Amino acid sequence: MIRHRFNIVAKQQPATVERVLRVVRHRGFILQSVNVSSSDKAQVEIELTVSGERPIETLQTQLDKLYDIAHLELISADTAAQAASIRA
Repeated sequence: MIRHRFNIVAKQQPATVERVLRVVRHRGFILQSVNVSSSDKAQVEIELTVSGERPIETLQTQLDKLYDIAHLELISADTAAQAASIRA
């Protein structure tokens, strides 16, 4: 299963995190971890790790379309298969 990590900066709104998680679910990805922090009252930072077999571009495009998102960055992508072959 492929894992991907996003760093997201979004507007601080009551339903921002809910919208992000709904897009993850609708695009068929499994949530591995989520870390949400707020540095000020205007923005929230979300670190999101998801896994799935589908192309990550489908999720990235949809997240970028959310009007709350100010900045979206795909940090890393790794595969459990690659990690297993390195350990073997």
